[in-house]
Order: sequence, then C-alpha cells, then structure tokens
Amino acid sequence: MNPEPRAGRFDGLITPLIRLSRNWISKAGIFIVSAATVFFLFLLPTMLSGSVSHPYLGILIFAVLPLFFLSGLVLIPIGLFVDRRRGGQAILEPRERSWGHPMLRQLVLFIGAATVINIVIFSQLTYRAVHFMDSSTFCGGACHQVMQPEFSAYKNATHSRVDCVQCHIGPGAEWELKAKISGLRQVFKVVFNSYSRPTPAPVHNLRPARDTCEACHWSQKVAMDRLRVIAKYAEDESNSVTKSVILMRIGGGNVKKGIHGAHLAAGVTIRYRPADEKRQTIPWVERSVSGEEPAVYLANGAKMADVEKLAVREMDCIDCHNRPAHNYDMPEAALDRAMVEGRINPALPFAKKAGLEIIKRQFKQDADQEIAAAFVDFYRSKYPAVFDKDRTVVESSAATLRAIYQRNIFPDMKVSWGTYPNNIGHTDSPGCFRCHDDDHKAGKDKTIAQDCSSCHELLATDEKDPKVLADFGYTK
Repeated sequence: MNPEPRAGRFDGLITPLIRLSRNWISKAGIFIVSAATVFFLFLLPTMLSGSVSHPYLGILIFAVLPLFFLSGLVLIPIGLFVDRRRGGQAILEPRERSWGHPMLRQLVLFIGAATVINIVIFSQLTYRAVHFMDSSTFCGGACHQVMQPEFSAYKNATHSRVDCVQCHIGPGAEWELKAKISGLRQVFKVVFNSYSRPTPAPVHNLRPARDTCEACHWSQKVAMDRLRVIAKYAEDESNSVTKSVILMRIGGGNVKKGIHGAHLAAGVTIRYRPADEKRQTIPWVERSVSGEEPAVYLANGAKMADVEKLAVREMDCIDCHNRPAHNYDMPEAALDRAMVEGRINPALPFAKKAGLEIIKRQFKQDADQEIAAAFVDFYRSKYPAVFDKDRTVVESSAATLRAIYQRNIFPDMKVSWGTYPNNIGHTDSPGCFRCHDDDHKAGKDKTIAQDCSSCHELLATDEKDPKVLADFGYTK
C-alpha cells in the first residue's frame, strides 16, 4: 500500500479547525483567540519576570487581553449553535459519528488539546491579573486623578514598602471578594465621573486593625518610653530654631498605663459614638475594664436620646493612627522638617517666613512653576547678594518648597492644607482632645482627663539649647 501523501496528513490536522469555523462568528472567535495567544506568548517573558510597572500596561495585559481571549472562546460555540439553528452543515456527518471513524477521533483530540492549552493560558492570565490588581502600582496608578493624593502620600510614608492590600484587604478570600466588589462600584464612579472630591476618610468599611495592622504591630506588646525631639523655626530673618523634648509613655501589654496601656491593654475595651463622618466629634465614650463596671462618658451638652441614635464603634489602632500610610503635612511642620534635614537651607534669611507665605497662597493655575519662581524672586529682589553668592542653594531650596506643595496640595481633588486631619497628637487637629478634654463626664466627678503626664513628659518646651539634650549627649 502506498504511504498517505503529505497533503493528506496536513489536511487531517487542520480539518477539525476548518469544520469549527464554517460560519463567520466562529471564525471571528478563532481569530481573536489566536491573536490573544500570540500576544500572550509575546508578553510571556515580561509577565514571568514580574517587570510590569506601568499601571496602564498592566491593565492591557491582565484585564483587556484575558477579556479578548475569553470572548473569542465564547464566540466559537455560539457561532456553531447559530449556524446549526439556521440549517447549516453539522460538524460531523452521520457516518463520521462513530469512534472508529478517524474524523471523530481527530476532532476529539483537537478539542481536547485546545482545551488544555486554553486552560493553561487563561489560568496564567487570571492568576497574573489578580496578582497585578493587588499591587500598589495598580491601586495607586490606574485611577490616576482619583488616587493621586493618597498614592503621593503613600510613596512618602513609613509604610511605603507595604503593599496596599496588606492593610486595606489582608489575608483570606472573604475580604478579597468584598474588596473586588467594592472596587467595581468605584470603577463605575470613575467612568461616570461621580466620585467624591476629596476622597472621603476614614474608610468606614475598612477591615478591623486586629486583622491587618496587628500582623506586624502587636498591640499587647509592652513598649518602652520614647524620646522625641521637635525642632521649630521662627519666622524671623535668622530662622531662629528652638527645640521641644518629649518623653512619650507608650505602655501596653498588661500594664494599664501609658498610651497603649490605657487604651489597648489586656481586658480594656473602649467604644465610642462619633457624631460626624470624619470621627472628629465624639460625644459618647464607654471604657470597660474586665472585672469592673463600664464607665460611660458623655460630652457636656450632649443628650443621651440623641447620642443613642449614633452608630457604636469599638476603638482600635486606626482611631488614633488614622493616617499611617497616607499622612499629609501642615505647612509649618513640613517646612520645619525640610529645614532640619537641610533640604531648605536655614541659613537663607527669612526662609521659613517667605516659604510659608508662598505655599499658603491660592494659585489659579501653574502653581508648581509659580512657587519655585516666587521663592527665587524673593532672594533676587530682597537679598541680591545672597542670591548671587548662593544661587544654587536658593534654587535647590525652591525646588524643595515646590515638592512640599506637590506632596500635599491637589486642587483637582479639592485636597488642601488640613483636609485630612491626623489624630496622632493634638497640635494640628483635635486628635487626643476629641475625648481627652476634661469635658466628657461619667457622673458628677469622673472625667476623661486632659492630663499631659499620662501620655508624655515635657522635658523641654521651645528652648534654644535644651539642657536635657546636652545631658543625653544629643548633638543634632
């Protein structure tokens, strides 16, 4: 018997594909799947290396490509069904519907092999898509305008190397699913330009801190006292600097003293009812200690009938550390820190005063250019000798001033100085004083005290050369 010619063998390999594409719908599906597969193979090295850093490229690879691939797969059987309903030719003739016929075996083998290949490709695309959508690049960069303020703050925060999902979602499928459903609503708001400006804070459906923060920060651990040195520059010509030295009493564990001890020690539970969305006004507080009767504190002027209508929240880390990864500065503090670090040279006359006046202005359009130019012009006109001698220093300081503004002000999202209050401390916003104001009373005599020494010890306050620092050998 003569061997089968090459053309016949080749025809046997492609015949199943030809029979699956007898109508234009199935042909379109096969074309789309083929094109998506080619793109997948082309982009495979990039996917495996994990080097996709641009959010829009990631959306193309991990969202658009899988969608095209899946739509192509769906079109193939749809086309076959529609064609058959219209009286088109069946895939197999009656005589071919026996396992002994080579056409049936070829078709089954082709579909089986194609299914395995499609499962491998689609599973990889799906896995990579989920992984990419959990990345900080996607969270902060995909919806650029909406997330620009928070992403900018995140990149400059102490948690900048912690992925967004570790705090906003945490481990487990339940919260992952909740986050993706919530994300779909946010996508629609972005598409229809109906999102809030500024982004509301705090996030009211955020996962409890015990499931996220406490994966790294153990609230029951006893923390030693910590020394803080705060430098403050005056708005005079020499930028006179003073320092405050504070000993922070952290506490924790089983010790019901110090900041963490009073609020988070074993057996201590604090609940409160906020009267506003930002949780800055708190008329009702309940503190429970195991083995004791709960103490309920009511703010002066608050009526229990009105307070009982407010939702109850159990206090956790986020109620004080409300900006752990998205902190914004106030202008005075931002300039003080920049001058301490030398990014704005404190030797420049009136650097603090001039800098503050500039970044507090209301700019109509190109604020970035105007800020740097205004700072440079101040020294060019007021201190020409300084400008001529230290022009590089002036221009570098001007760039830092511009960066401070860019880091904290986002007009398109209506984010300005103080838009997002920080509850740590009580200098720039009420913070601790939301409750510790001597105004919340339980009965006639018991109050939530405003006792400074319970949380910190003031070792020096706005002193030029605090003696305590010299005693400690502090040289900065």
